[in-house]
Amino acid sequence: GIGVQRGSEDLLRWATYAPIESGHDGKVKGLRATGLEPVRRSLAGWGRTAPSVASVQAMGTDEQVADAVGSAGPRGVVVRGLGRSYGDAAQNGGGSVLDLTGRDRILDVDAETGVVVVEAGLSLDRLMRDLLPNGWFVPVTPGTRFVTVGGAIAADVHGKNHHVDGSFGSHVRSIDLLDAQGRIRRLSPSDPLFWATVGGMGLTGVILRATVAMTRVETSSVIVDTLRCRDLDALMAAMGDDDRYPFSVAWVDCLARGDALGRSVLTRGRFALQSDLTPRRRREPLAFAPRSLATVPDLVPPHLLNRLTVAAFNEAWFRKAPGERRGEVQGIASFFHPLDGVAHWNRVYGARGFLQYQIVVPDGCEDVIRACVEAFSASGTASFLAVLKRLGEGNAGHLSFPRRGWTLALDLPAGAGGLSPMLDHLDLLVVEAGGRSYLAKDSRMTPETVRAMYPRLSQWQELRHDADPRGVFTSDLARRLHL
Repeated sequence: GIGVQRGSEDLLRWATYAPIESGHDGKVKGLRATGLEPVRRSLAGWGRTAPSVASVQAMGTDEQVADAVGSAGPRGVVVRGLGRSYGDAAQNGGGSVLDLTGRDRILDVDAETGVVVVEAGLSLDRLMRDLLPNGWFVPVTPGTRFVTVGGAIAADVHGKNHHVDGSFGSHVRSIDLLDAQGRIRRLSPSDPLFWATVGGMGLTGVILRATVAMTRVETSSVIVDTLRCRDLDALMAAMGDDDRYPFSVAWVDCLARGDALGRSVLTRGRFALQSDLTPRRRREPLAFAPRSLATVPDLVPPHLLNRLTVAAFNEAWFRKAPGERRGEVQGIASFFHPLDGVAHWNRVYGARGFLQYQIVVPDGCEDVIRACVEAFSASGTASFLAVLKRLGEGNAGHLSFPRRGWTLALDLPAGAGGLSPMLDHLDLLVVEAGGRSYLAKDSRMTPETVRAMYPRLSQWQELRHDADPRGVFTSDLARRLHL
């Protein structure tokens, strides 16, 4: 055993560790905890708001997971991966939290079809690093690589390709789920509990393993077309032909006003073929070794992000984009995960943290998107990260967020003046349009709002009750929203 301190909020503790071997060269590249005793920790989501204290335990074997679930106290248990849910989905104040990030092995790869079997604690980052050299890319990636496979299923994450390929759950072939009785159930898409688990925010059981269909690629480069749009109308008109591109996303300046309301930079792309690359890039067409280029310190000056600083950033970002550029070659990291290049970027909002407001509304309800942009522009709320995407048809997940239409997401400083009533008003517009907010990003909705936004919630609750009649699996999110 060795003493280890994983972070400032952890206690120094003794544990047993086993070597983690690389899948490529067999060299030891780290140590995996195999039997940590529970430690009380203060946990928060990526937005760093509403922390709560829970008993956190690293998990090793299936038997350890089953024992931890069976011995959960009256406050229940929830699984936590890499902590990238923005709100309180992976917190369980006063209860137990199971850390599955040590269970991160690739168990099987079909070299012909790209179907992989992995442990749920495996990150998308590791999956890309290990399988891209063999020509396989994850079927769906959100804006960060630092999400576990289990978390990607529980939140049913989506990316820039939802309008073409759907969300992550649509590419999962099976799930090994440990239920409240300690049984391991192999679920397929034909099982009702499968679709209660996809998007179910970890409240149906512990996802232990998953079988996922990867996507074949020739290179680790993306051919990108960029278009600068003068206002929101021009942007939405341009996005009307998004079906020509596998990947599409627009950055929106939510501080612009008047004739420039909703001015944007639209980037769309496809994976490059080897024939698209320069001779130099063709030497290593599948190279992928992204690094963090900077780290935001833990102590950030208060109010660093304000209307003036964000307006200056937005102006610079809009002006540096070309009016129109086609065929630019970009790497996977810069196109899919630009913020991953800055470690701990969530600290830039300061000690009070931030929230993300992400909604989807159906086609034909573009006026709701406009109302949101107008509201944020008029309020002057400092948001340097606002994105608009097109979504395709949703899957059968009862609580899955995506549906065909438009999704707008904004990062907003917590505690900004007038923010709460403004978002409550926008929620009403979203509900009237038949839209919804994303549970994996939420930190402020009410039970009534969620029930109105998710009409299949009662069906999900019935399936969840059948699988967990004593309510063993719970979280701060589940209690706050009466899930």
